[in-house]
Amino acid sequence: MAQHLVIVESPAKARTIEKYLGKSFQVYASYGHVRDLIPKEGAVDPDHDFSMKYAIIEKNKKHVQAISKAMEKADALYLATDPDREGEAISWHLYELLKEQQVLDSKPVHRVVFHEITKRAITEAVENPKTLSTDLIHAQQARRALDYLVGFKLSPLLWKKIRRGLSAGRVQSPALRMIVERELEIERFEIQEYWTIEAAIQAEDQALSARLTHLAGEKLEQFSIVNEAQAQATRQSLLDQARGKLRVVRVEERERKRNPAAPFTTSTLQQEAARKLGFTTRRTMTVAQQLYEGIDLGGEAVGLITYMRTDSVNLAQEAVQELRALIESRYGKDNLPAQPRLYKTKSKNAQEAHEAIRPTSAFRTPESVKAHLTPDQFKLYSLIWKRSVACQMVHATLNTVTVDFACGSADNLFRATGSTVIHPGFMSVYREGRDDMPEESDEIYLPKLVEGQEVDLKDVTPSQHFTEPPPRYTEASLVKALEEYGIGRPSTYATIISTLQQRHYVELENKRFRPTDLGRVVNKFLTEHFNRYVDYNFTANLEDDLDAVSRGEKDWIPLMREFWGPFHALIGEKDESLKRADVTHEAIDEKCPECGSPLSIRLGRNGRFVGCTNYPQCKYTRNLAGKESEQTEPEVVEGRQCPKCHSPLVIKTGRYGRFIGCSGYPACRHIEPLEKPTDTGVPCPECGQGTLTKRKSRFGKLFYSCSTYPKCSYAVWNPPIAEACPACQWPVLTLKTTKRRGTEKVCPRKECGYAAPYEGEPLTDFAA
Repeated sequence: MAQHLVIVESPAKARTIEKYLGKSFQVYASYGHVRDLIPKEGAVDPDHDFSMKYAIIEKNKKHVQAISKAMEKADALYLATDPDREGEAISWHLYELLKEQQVLDSKPVHRVVFHEITKRAITEAVENPKTLSTDLIHAQQARRALDYLVGFKLSPLLWKKIRRGLSAGRVQSPALRMIVERELEIERFEIQEYWTIEAAIQAEDQALSARLTHLAGEKLEQFSIVNEAQAQATRQSLLDQARGKLRVVRVEERERKRNPAAPFTTSTLQQEAARKLGFTTRRTMTVAQQLYEGIDLGGEAVGLITYMRTDSVNLAQEAVQELRALIESRYGKDNLPAQPRLYKTKSKNAQEAHEAIRPTSAFRTPESVKAHLTPDQFKLYSLIWKRSVACQMVHATLNTVTVDFACGSADNLFRATGSTVIHPGFMSVYREGRDDMPEESDEIYLPKLVEGQEVDLKDVTPSQHFTEPPPRYTEASLVKALEEYGIGRPSTYATIISTLQQRHYVELENKRFRPTDLGRVVNKFLTEHFNRYVDYNFTANLEDDLDAVSRGEKDWIPLMREFWGPFHALIGEKDESLKRADVTHEAIDEKCPECGSPLSIRLGRNGRFVGCTNYPQCKYTRNLAGKESEQTEPEVVEGRQCPKCHSPLVIKTGRYGRFIGCSGYPACRHIEPLEKPTDTGVPCPECGQGTLTKRKSRFGKLFYSCSTYPKCSYAVWNPPIAEACPACQWPVLTLKTTKRRGTEKVCPRKECGYAAPYEGEPLTDFAA
């Protein structure tokens, strides 16, 4: 019997597919990328048409060897990696390696593409194989070469001019710019006061409110009433004119339709999962990968959703027919439109063969598979299922009523609006979330009113408001902004956001991104000296060029030359002309109070501060908020006393940030961290009495130590999991993530050395 070798990326996908293909097929996993550029200078050679030097990724050597051995016995090779640019690159790298190892000979090599892991889709793909796409491979090579050249040339410059260990990236840096510019916008924002006037009305035994829209014949704008005196005078004038009554002068009633949102793309799934489920982009993509690759539904492994990296909103005809059949049987014929709904893909590069993210079977409801899913998998599958069903349902019909009330004369108008849902349609299944906006009710009832009718005016109420700055970016709004600007691709957003946090360029504050002092300095350096390369349009146009390469419309080598020439010249120029002080110092119009030299804002180990430019002769410094001599009263911790001397506890600021300390210092030196350590629930392997808790070192680095400290001083740097080491039986393993090897389960005992790929669920919050 002929033996066919099929290669996919992950073992989970391999197990699912092998069950569909029968005994003549062997399915092996590559465990992701099999080779990458050598991690040193010269991996990309611009002088020789950007030739690239690759090496097998260390952690995947054994998997490549297993594939090579299996290929020696196989009659044909089927490369079945993901149906995108990244997947095409993995297949090509594997093909090149097997060719080098001389195990292919003249055996046929097929490229197999499918967008869902179901028996029908897999069988059809294997029966209709393709060849490797040179265009997609070239696009991926260009992308990798660009990222390498930017990283290997710009990052060392940051090390020299700012601080070691920093990085810049083709997509990462414009994303940082976006966050910093929003913060600067917030800081520049000038708060303005304004007032609104509302009437409390009693009509037909129902209380309702109406807002003042016209005063003395003039339409009110946001800043028509700007202080309390003006607001109170307006209130009194309206009360005097009304004499307890308002008159209905206009009633307008109209029907409006609301259409469902398109099915999910990668970007919209990330946004909705962030809004509705509180998932990070990385968590969303990890769980989606699990749903795509296959879930064991009691003896049968099946992919529950279609491929999760897509820009397309198209749905396959058979999928639409199945969705319509489900809607009719489950929600009734009145919720089914006469014709299927079609959605237009905005992305120029979205291939028509690609689909939106949808369930592989609409009849596989979330409830029917819940018992086989983790909580995260169930939440995300429910979201995808509901959105897919709703997108093929009838529109919602709402009845909107607007009523204008005259106060005294028709020159003073109050307006009330209400709406009722006549037919919920798709809204009975799913409603799209919105960024930075409270959810509004669709049911605001107004009583039946007619023109000329008088109603009782109970009171006129002025309300004070202040304008608010634009909000900081959440994960959902940042993803939306990156997509709107065309920066990067949705499949890379999780990595971009993660890198910005790992480099300490941004931090999350109430689930919103705030740039750190380091992030501000790096962004200032890049925008002042490499503005073209962090420009949103330049980055988006470069992304379009890469897409054009993948469509075969452009050649990748001329594109690389066009980028490399000016970029390389600018790197050399800035390396020569810039001093470190030019980057880390920011001049301010102020003299040093001690020596009279100019002061500047500088970047230190613990952030930005004001210092004298005559350093080290003059050592004057102060924090950005004010002079060191300005002492503020420490903030008392309510309801807490020192456990040692019973004096009040206060919040203090030290060299390594804020902490809780005893107000009786220096007589009592009790201190404790401001943030309570997070308990991981993993028992301490050394003493067996405490649990490992997540803490921060004085340098801000996370570590995990025994809750009984100082009794037990056991600690590890990496997130622990309650799983014994298979090699030495130590009671815990840790999760170690590196760029080269990904996330692995590692024994924390150095003498053991056990390490294995981690294929579990995303890390929980304590390990973030």
